[in-house]
Amino acid sequence: MNIHNLKNFAIAVFALLAMALGGCFNPFSPSLDTSVSEENIISDQKTIEGVFQNFKYAYTFKDTSIYGQTLDPEFVFSYFDYEIGVNVSWDRATDMRTTEGLFANAQELRLIWNNIIYQEGDSLLVDVKRSFNLSITFNPNDIINFNGFVDMQLIRPTINDKWRIRMWKDMTNP
Repeated sequence: MNIHNLKNFAIAVFALLAMALGGCFNPFSPSLDTSVSEENIISDQKTIEGVFQNFKYAYTFKDTSIYGQTLDPEFVFSYFDYEIGVNVSWDRATDMRTTEGLFANAQELRLIWNNIIYQEGDSLLVDVKRSFNLSITFNPNDIINFNGFVDMQLIRPTINDKWRIRMWKDMTNP
């Protein structure tokens, strides 16, 4: 074997050894990202903003388990029905069934919480008024967009507990 062939052989062996030791890269099967994000996607609800963050997560990923954790056991949802001209309200169980139906029938939900317009209360009970934008896609030809406003009462038994929504009054006009 001449020096030129020996050199090419050594380069080939080195390349094979490097690939064997270094593993291979498959762009269709990348490694898992094990880094920890600075901002968790799900909040512990120890802050008012954490409740809204979890609410948005629940809508985005259609997760009734997380959604249910944002609601107090004594939760009441209410809105004004402009067609019949009366206030309508329901309890937590009805809201959970209604939301589960929305999550099951929508292809995509996009919720944006805008700035808090009004917030008053203490360390255990807070009234929050906030606007939002919600886009519900049932299919590409059936998309509903809402620009709404909520008046929510959040409560927690002690300062060490999670905030939960006790009352949600939807102030959205048709």
